[in-house]
Amino acid sequence: MTTSPDDVGRPDDAHDSDSAPAVRLRGIELGYGDAAAPPVVGPLDLDVAEGELTAIIGANGCGKSTLLRGLTRQLPLRAGAVEVLGRDVAGLSAREYARTVALLPQHPVTPEAMTVAQLVDRGRHPHRGLLAGRGRDDERAVAEALELTDLTHLADREVARLSGGQRQRAWLALVLAQRTPVVLLDEPTSFLDLSHQVEMLDLVRRMPDPRTGTGRATVVAVLHELNLAARAADRLVAMADGRVVAAGAPDQVLVPEVLAAVYGLDADVVADPLLGHPVVLPRGRHDRPGRHDREDRR
Repeated sequence: MTTSPDDVGRPDDAHDSDSAPAVRLRGIELGYGDAAAPPVVGPLDLDVAEGELTAIIGANGCGKSTLLRGLTRQLPLRAGAVEVLGRDVAGLSAREYARTVALLPQHPVTPEAMTVAQLVDRGRHPHRGLLAGRGRDDERAVAEALELTDLTHLADREVARLSGGQRQRAWLALVLAQRTPVVLLDEPTSFLDLSHQVEMLDLVRRMPDPRTGTGRATVVAVLHELNLAARAADRLVAMADGRVVAAGAPDQVLVPEVLAAVYGLDADVVADPLLGHPVVLPRGRHDRPGRHDREDRR
């Protein structure tokens, strides 16, 4: 279902089913500085389906990254509530939350002189006691994460000596090693070339739910490239001015009307001839001379 501007902030009907959403937002507001200042995000309601990859899209400054910061409790809610797997996150300890939700921020900072293996091992900290050493489960999780991200041969290299793309994969390996049922990713394809972007999102889409080992984890990813988002995501959430403008399957959200409302973009949308997902074809001002000439005369 695609929501209209009149439906902004209302959960879409795709989640009106017997299964509870993995993430439920109700009436949330987020902002910076003075509490009296207008919120950057919200008021906003949203349901995120369990076991799916949901991509948040929108123009720069629309509130995508702020929304993720609210979901990870890095930014306190001004209003509303966030539930993850049926539990209000306000009542979870830091350790409980880190065992449930993992985050790959947009610009992570790596401690000096840390190797790839040491960085990835940090994902195991929520699963260990304060003074506990590294166990077999930790070793297995780190080894599997390095293998999945094609970094095994770089395990002993300092992160600072990696290329931008390798560094991004190392941080994703940390998230994989953390083994949480819910994963939040802020621009996970940053610094990757196109082939590695596709591989990264394919890997993200296949991330397992550690509770079962068979089902898929619930992933919420902020993505910038629309066609990659359409290819990888089960659902899209389009934001503008801190609100949800449209939510639904990619072919329901990536339509000319929504693209115009969210990006101010004139575009055609066609189906990928092989996979069937929508492909956005942006049009410049001079691509449709007749249309823009009429608009200029108004």
